[in-house]
Amino acid sequence: MYHFRNDYAEGAHPSILQKLLETNLEQQAGYGEDAYSAAAKAILRQKMNCPEAVIYLISGGTQTNLILISSLLRVHEAVISAQTGHIAANETGAIEATGHKVIAVPATDGKLKPADIQAVLEAYSLRPHVVKPRLVYISNATETGTIYSLAELEALSAFCKAHQLILFADGARLGHALTAASNDVRLEDMARLTDAFYIGGTKNGALLGEALVFGKPELADEVDYALKQKGALLAKGRVMGIQFLELFRDDLYFDLARHANKMAAKMAQAIKEKGFSFLSEPTTNQIFPILPKALIEHLSAQFAFYIWKEIDGDTAAVRLITSWATDEQMADAFIAAMNQYV
Repeated sequence: MYHFRNDYAEGAHPSILQKLLETNLEQQAGYGEDAYSAAAKAILRQKMNCPEAVIYLISGGTQTNLILISSLLRVHEAVISAQTGHIAANETGAIEATGHKVIAVPATDGKLKPADIQAVLEAYSLRPHVVKPRLVYISNATETGTIYSLAELEALSAFCKAHQLILFADGARLGHALTAASNDVRLEDMARLTDAFYIGGTKNGALLGEALVFGKPELADEVDYALKQKGALLAKGRVMGIQFLELFRDDLYFDLARHANKMAAKMAQAIKEKGFSFLSEPTTNQIFPILPKALIEHLSAQFAFYIWKEIDGDTAAVRLITSWATDEQMADAFIAAMNQYV
């Protein structure tokens, strides 16, 4: 059984494991003060063209979202998110557990637009009887595999600035967004146009880890307290520093994301050639083809994937995800199994 269920089924890229082994017996300072974490942050600042950026290396995406949002919002402030956003749909109410409401907005393509945010601001304007929308949460790539264009990101950034809103981007699959064929956003645009964002390592070659970036350093003034209080300040921070240094030293991070996108594109093209449609246009390493249920059952005998959405009595949308380590022979095997059935 080969998995197309997620992009973290494998461990880590071999060069990361090798570097961890080579440095294993070196003594380094703890809590992210080690030389490798410092070097990784320096490389990231250089690649973002943002020398003033404040960067924290955190173990996982949910923890990163939780720490960022809970540390920046006051008790009566809320978050605006697409209904499909990870904090709204897949984090067990982690944000609400801190006392902050998540205002979920319907978004068929997974992307928020200024008009969506404006509607929320108008609906939550009866001060002091309602929560105050303060932070806008987006994902790039989104949970439906779509990406933000530079124009869309610039429009969101301008709107948030005009309305004193914090713009935060979940970058769990940022590598896949930035290497998509249709992408025109650069890493430095993410630092310039958001108040904070993170670079996901867990889903793109690392054992674990996300790099939380504050392009606006003043926002990060006391985030270190939240890191410690919520158990995210790891004594062996070197483990994440080494990984991000290895991923970005020679742009391995982007090479791995390109491979994942290439495998997904190959599968998507074959599915299109059989006349099947998609919930959203395939762009990154997540694709959502709409297939006959009989074909889904046939494919499920050899491959693991999620049935994402019921379409009608005969068809459903499935989610297929490729990774940095997806074997092209297995992508070909999936295509062959589909062609055999059709």
